[in-house]
Order: sequence, then structure tokens, then C-alpha cells
Amino acid sequence: MPTISAFHGILIRMYTGSREHDPPHIHVLYQGVEASFAIHDCSLLNGTLPVGKRRLVEAWIELRREELLADWDLARRGEALEKIAPLQ
Repeated sequence: MPTISAFHGILIRMYTGSREHDPPHIHVLYQGVEASFAIHDCSLLNGTLPVGKRRLVEAWIELRREELLADWDLARRGEALEKIAPLQ
């Protein structure tokens, strides 16, 4: 699962190929905890994150939604993903 971005100790990843399934989403890892978030509405699909880190991820998704959806299309086709700028 490639890491497409990292910021504030948070890793953002996306599976590629047949392992990805709808809805479009990202996988987030932070200090041993994992969560997944929907790209379209930033909703938490699975897992947990500390509230402050969750807000950072939600803000990042809002800012990078188009790039995330472009990577989602690449992931579904099993192609290499593009890195996405971190939250600064």
C-alpha cells in the first residue's frame, strides 16, 4: 500500500488494484492506530484517530479532494499513484 502523503506524524496511504473498493477512501496511520476516511465527504469509515489528528486529516482531504480522486482512479487501474502535497 503506497504512502501518498505524510504530515504531522500521519501517513496517508491507498491500496492499488483489486484491493480497493468503493467508496473512494484513504487509509491513515498514526502512532500504531489506523483509520479510513471517505474522500467525498471526509467521513470516518473505519478505525479511530485522536480528535486533533482527525481534524487535520479532514482538512487535508478538503484541500486535496481532486488529487485524491485522481489517485483513486489510478489505484483502481493498478497504476502508480502520484504523491500529494502534505498539510502545512
